[in-house]
Parts: sequence; structure tokens; C-alpha cells
Amino acid sequence: MIAKSISLVHGTAGLAKIVRQNRAGQAVGIFSICSANRQVLEAGIAQAKRNDSLLLIESTSNQVNQFGGYTGQTPADFAKFVRELAGELQFPAERLILGGDHLGPHVWRKEPAVDAMAKGCAMVRDYVRAGFTKIHLDASMHCADDEGDRHKPLDEEIVSARAAELCKAAEEAHQELPAGSEAPLYVIGTEVPIPGGEQAEFIAPETTRPADLTRTLESARQAFRARDLDAAWERVIAVVVQPGVEFGDSNVYTYDSAKTVELSDTLMRNWTGVFEAHSTDYQTSSALKQMVVDHFAILKVGPWLTFAFREAIFGLAAIENEWLGARVSLKLSQVCEALENAMIANPVYWKDHYHGDEESLRIARQFSYSDRARYYWPNPEVQAAIQRLIANLHSNPAPISLISQYLPTQAGQIRDGRLRNEPLELIQSKILEVLDGYAFACGMKT
Repeated sequence: MIAKSISLVHGTAGLAKIVRQNRAGQAVGIFSICSANRQVLEAGIAQAKRNDSLLLIESTSNQVNQFGGYTGQTPADFAKFVRELAGELQFPAERLILGGDHLGPHVWRKEPAVDAMAKGCAMVRDYVRAGFTKIHLDASMHCADDEGDRHKPLDEEIVSARAAELCKAAEEAHQELPAGSEAPLYVIGTEVPIPGGEQAEFIAPETTRPADLTRTLESARQAFRARDLDAAWERVIAVVVQPGVEFGDSNVYTYDSAKTVELSDTLMRNWTGVFEAHSTDYQTSSALKQMVVDHFAILKVGPWLTFAFREAIFGLAAIENEWLGARVSLKLSQVCEALENAMIANPVYWKDHYHGDEESLRIARQFSYSDRARYYWPNPEVQAAIQRLIANLHSNPAPISLISQYLPTQAGQIRDGRLRNEPLELIQSKILEVLDGYAFACGMKT
């Protein structure tokens, strides 16, 4: 157990301490919740309270930016939302860390580099001004006027120069904050070629080569120093690499420690930071634990959490149909139908990700590991259906034997007296099943 030792050091100082502990050989780390889903964030807060640990919550550049992103939130909006939620649930503000993921020109990559970088720098400034203190600088993508093969990584020197430019914008924004404000900690690198999951089916990702890691670190170091960012370079705590983990619609590529031995050795010999692992969703708890041992001390998780949320909602909907379907005076939620209708009406978030005939597409929309359904939960009709589902099962609690059919773990917890037969608690418990595995992997939970 390390939760008590972590809790004594808060904020970015606590995060930096975890990095030092990991490099010293302690099997400790931290997981990062990448989601704007309220139920997911509430579960994360519950987990951190239970373990007396830090809580790291991140938003991505396409999710939250100065133009609102797909959530409609600016960095200041998202920070306010998370802090108010933490306050409502009585979680100590000093143990909350906000991070920005893939911050850079990604959202505007179809524009000329000058314009895309200007917007990326403006976004980074807004993140820092809003109190985000863990900043992933990612300029790895081609912009509209960049030369070279779009199917190959952008030239390392260009990537590093742009990352340093983004860092400079962040440092300038930090200088505008009140004296004593925590200085940002930085993450560099990316899991080229596919950020954010959804590897092609049956094609396992290649593990980053040690030589590529060395080149990334040296190129970034030189770019930072060329711009008088030596102090900021000392606050670069992690580098993103590809550890060979990924997921597709129905498959998961499991972590293989043997493939990263040389990579981890290279890191420990040539640098002072750790690895940050993206797309760790759906890995086993033992695989996640081994990743932390191998110095992947920051584990990012996102789609798996909303996938668990979806599982809980679908399970409750099935329970509702069985338990209340014959009651003619009661209107059922039909939440699964509402979600499907919303996805069909606005396919923009899944049409380029799911493939096959109509039946294959239907299955993917509902059950794919990539969980494009997460974009549709905020839809007003879907939200109304969720609220009706919760109200129906709150007013008419289902028998435990029926809950056991669809949510067996939660049924057991009700029988043990650890969980009430309340739909919101059942949903949170389902999400916590995932977070428990990450807490175990990071040494927060035995």
C-alpha cells in the first residue's frame, strides 16, 4: 500500500514524487481518467477518496478547447465542472490534478502549420490559465502544408521544435498566474501512428524502438534548450511511447513485457522521467501492474470507463424490461433505442470508425471496444431516457435475483451489504470494477 505516502504530497509535487518512486524501483504509478462523463468522474472521485490517493483527470484537445470541442467546454469550463463536482463530493481540491492530452495542432491539422500551431498555442495557454498542471505537448501530426509521406511520422526535428513552441506558450501563460501557482509538468512524445486507440483489427502495434526513444528525447532536449526552456525541460516527467498495447472493435493486444525490456533499460540509462502509456484500456490488471513495474508509471484510460458505463446502462435496461415491462401504467425508458436512434441520426462520430454490413455496424455501435457511443450520452433524448430508467428502478427496485442475471458482481455486493439497490450506485460500482484494476496496478490498492 502506498496511498498514505502519496497523500502526504499533493498536486504536481505528488505526481513528481510518484515518478521518483517508480524510477527508484517501487512498483507505484498513477492512472489518468480521460473522460468528461459525469458518472465516470464521480466513480473516479469515489476511488480516490477510498484509497486516499491523488486523482488525475484529463481532457483531450478535441474534447475541450478554446472553441468548445465536442463537449462544448473550454478549458476553464471543464476545470470549473470538475472542481465543482469534487467539491460536491467533498474531495480535497489539493489532491486533484487536471491534465491536457494531445495538446497542439491536432484539431486543426487540416490547416496550414502556421495557423494550426497558432491555435494550438492559444489552446495550451488557456489550459494553463485554467489551472491544468499536467500538459501533454503533441505536435506529431502533419499539417496541411507539411511535406512528406502522410503515412509516416512527421520529421522529428519539426515535431520537437513545435512541441517546444507549445511549451513556451504554456510557460508564458504560467507567468500570468498568481505568484506561487504550481508550474506545469510536461509530457512529450506520442504513440505514433494512431493516437487514442482503435488499432486496425488483427494488426498488432509495433513497440517503440529504443533508438527512436533516444532520438525523441535528444531532439526534444535540444529544441527546448534552443528556446531557453531549460527550466521547463526539468519539468518534463514522461514520454509517450507505444508499448505494444492497443484495442480494436472486438480485439485487445495484451502487453508483453519481454518486448519492452530494452526500451525500459534505454529510458533508465538516458533520462530522468518515466513512460506514459496511452490506450491501456481493456488490459488485464496483471498486465497493467507489469507495465508500472516496467516504468510505464502513468496509465491512461478512457473508453473502457464509458464502456463500463454503457454495460451498466444496458444491464439496467434489461432489468427494467423484465421487471416492469408488463406494467401498462408505467412508461419504460427505452434507453437502448434512444442511443441507437441518436447514433443513426448523427453518424459523424462513428461512421469513419466502424465498417461492414448493417448488422456489423449495429453491433459495433452498441458493443465495440472503441466505444464511439460515448459521444452520444449527452444527447438530450438519451439523457431523458437515462433519467427515466433511473427513476423507474429507484421507485421500483428489482429483486436481487434478477439483478444477478445482468449485473452479477453488483448483486453480490448488495447481498454483502456493500451496495444499495439504487441504480446510480449500481452504475458507479460497474465503473469502479475497471478503476479497481488500475488502482491495484498503481499500488494504491492491495
